[in-house]
Amino acid sequence: MSVTPSGILAVYKHVDSASHAIRQLKEAGYKGFTVYTPVPNHEIAAAIGHPTSPVRLWTLLGGLFGCFSGFAITFWMSYDYPVVVGGKPLGSVPPYIVIAFEMTILFGGLATIMGLLFHTWREAKQTPYDPRCSDDHIGIFVPCPVERRPSVEQALKTAGAVEVRVE
Repeated sequence: MSVTPSGILAVYKHVDSASHAIRQLKEAGYKGFTVYTPVPNHEIAAAIGHPTSPVRLWTLLGGLFGCFSGFAITFWMSYDYPVVVGGKPLGSVPPYIVIAFEMTILFGGLATIMGLLFHTWREAKQTPYDPRCSDDHIGIFVPCPVERRPSVEQALKTAGAVEVRVE
């Protein structure tokens, strides 16, 4: 059971003020804050500056493994049970491309699901939430120790927060 971190939750009405607050927090050196938005927004995503998802590496590795497995299984089976059909060699590549492609898609998809579940489970944390962030507001939760709360609260208020509360 994870413990809810303590900090400050600020609610914003406008995207500009929320992205300005995010930039101020990053300049002040705060990391690990959580942003809630009702819809994806490019301005907020640019302000946060998240790196690319590590799940796509799982997809690549799963796809490469699937492609290799598809070719390995078909070559192994053709040499394990040799049946010459139409004078073609046993290790003919063109008929095996379809199986390798399908294995690439299968293993890539399964690896994507595993990577998504792994990173979701690993990064899961419970943070305070305001139901208005599902409708038309933007929320920013900043975990911080008690001694830094007044400065964070003041910075969030000056950026244009509708409401700032200690959680």
